[in-house]
Amino acid sequence: MSGNPEQEARAALDAVGQLPDDEIDIGAAALQFARIDAPDADWRAAGGLLSDLARQAVEAATADARADAGDVEARRATLARLLHTDWGFAGDTATYDDPRNANLIHVLERRRGLPVALGILWLHVADAAGWAAHGVDFPGHFLVALGSARGPALLDVFGGGVALGAPELRGLIKAVEGPKAELRPGLVVPMTRRAVLLRLQNNIKLRRLRAGDLEAALTCTRDMLRIAPDHAALWREAGLMEQRLDRIGAALASLDRSLELEPEGEAASRIRGLVEELRNRLN
Repeated sequence: MSGNPEQEARAALDAVGQLPDDEIDIGAAALQFARIDAPDADWRAAGGLLSDLARQAVEAATADARADAGDVEARRATLARLLHTDWGFAGDTATYDDPRNANLIHVLERRRGLPVALGILWLHVADAAGWAAHGVDFPGHFLVALGSARGPALLDVFGGGVALGAPELRGLIKAVEGPKAELRPGLVVPMTRRAVLLRLQNNIKLRRLRAGDLEAALTCTRDMLRIAPDHAALWREAGLMEQRLDRIGAALASLDRSLELEPEGEAASRIRGLVEELRNRLN
């Protein structure tokens, strides 16, 4: 290790990229991303808060007999009380687009965040309690599924961890897709831990793109690739950004890697045409 906080964080993310998905410590990985995004912030204090949350989750889980026995509503209420009542975490409805809402260090400091950032805290404490949970890629709104032997509950962590039934889910999909939208198979898609972390970082990348900071967006994309080195779409994005920055050699390397990982399909066909064009520019 060099002693440089950003280099240390990137080395930690490289290590995450070599792990099976179910072995990823999602809170610790999000903390490393936050270190890179805010190198002057107190990441050690934030790590201490994550440890405190985990310890209190264990204590709360063992103190509730119904939760310990597998009652999913008791589990939901236990974690909601810990995160939202005791610690005061809430969705940031006032300044939703504040970039701090996607940085776990700042989320822990401010007790405010985006749905996916709060979701990472839910997954962190559920892991500590020994309860199954995963992210859900619902259109337009990140949710958490908290499981038990009797089946999972879908939770709106941005709204305080309330359980959502079919009427509430129907309201969410109509808000995103319009009043004629209805629930359909395939809407409630489970997410891997990597996918949750990438969704968190995608918020930062998109904000940088909207601000016109292509260089910073590329850096964010390359850091995302550290935990997902076989993600073809991210290699494509990196290559296209490198092309716009007129780094043709780097663009070709990234685009070639995307084709190695995903050689078929419409996106691959478009990339092949672009690769041929770029190679001709070098000749």
